[in-house]
Amino acid sequence: MLVLHAVRVLGFAEDTALARRFGLDPDETTELLLDAEARGWVRHGEFAGHRGWSLTEAGKERNERLLAAELIEAGAVEQVRDVYRAFLPWNERLQRACTNWQLKPMSGGRFEPNDHADPAWDDSVLDDLGEIEGALVDLDHRLAGVLARFAGYHRRFGEALQRVRDGDRAWIDRSDIDSCHRVWFELHEDLVATLGIDRAAESS
Repeated sequence: MLVLHAVRVLGFAEDTALARRFGLDPDETTELLLDAEARGWVRHGEFAGHRGWSLTEAGKERNERLLAAELIEAGAVEQVRDVYRAFLPWNERLQRACTNWQLKPMSGGRFEPNDHADPAWDDSVLDDLGEIEGALVDLDHRLAGVLARFAGYHRRFGEALQRVRDGDRAWIDRSDIDSCHRVWFELHEDLVATLGIDRAAESS
């Protein structure tokens, strides 16, 4: 289950990254990926010059069935649903913070790329991310208390935010490193997969 779920939350990754996601044995992970490929659950391919594994529709369905069984066995359905409901307002705030990091309003209702020449504007974004980090402490604790595989999101988000505070702006929203946005995206994907929610229709 964890190998398929690592593919789900990472979206597209090679064997070593997938094994590292849940602390799995690298050789065993490769064997399980090859077995899953034979069953039609994953495919190995190339995207943007990188090679990696991704889920097929059959793999996504298999992953969600396993997650649903895990959730029921743990007796954690309502707890995870409650966390998801608490997560959604913070998700909107995270999206707004990342947008504000990338774009800055100008006169006439226009927006332009943020050149980071306004410290007050950037500091307001960092303040928002700090509050989101604080909220994530509770969400992470509640999730990990019922399903141990959820542990670590707050730690990773906090480490990324500290790098930003130390001067490396890339750790807010780059997708190829463990940035604040990437960690949050994985948590979102983890929640919707665990609850069997269609992410495209979750706001309807």
